[in-house]
Amino acid sequence: MLSDLDRRIIARTCEDLGDALDPYAALADELGVPVETLLDRLRYFREQGMLRRFGAVLRHQQAGFTANGMSVWAVAEEEIDRIGTQMAGVPEISHCYQRPALPGWPYTLYGMIHGHSRDECVAIAARVSAEIGITDYRILFSVREFKKTSMVYGNAGN
Repeated sequence: MLSDLDRRIIARTCEDLGDALDPYAALADELGVPVETLLDRLRYFREQGMLRRFGAVLRHQQAGFTANGMSVWAVAEEEIDRIGTQMAGVPEISHCYQRPALPGWPYTLYGMIHGHSRDECVAIAARVSAEIGITDYRILFSVREFKKTSMVYGNAGN
């Protein structure tokens, strides 16, 4: 059973955290609890499988990155972990994940590349290709961006 504090934490963390230098301290202050209490509850949620991840969304267009393309890479299954870890460390790639290959679509590793132009995204992909040693890739450029929203739990614990 969730406490009132648990429900307040869940409801509040469904919203944007803001841009404080220490978002957990700001959130704890807003909730009226010590930061360690907040962190303990978040750890508990994770341990119980209630919280799988806590992420940040970069509004890349607001940050000046007006071009973005989903890069797709044909990576052998036995190389996915190594190459995926390497690719996830590239500063211009905001997220990286694995997908199964499909008939006629051999691409198993995906990573969103952000740049100031399409040419810059192409150059980033070429650099990454040279670094990771994978030459079979494509870049799927976005046509438009849809609103990003987080899951909102209205009746937490019910």
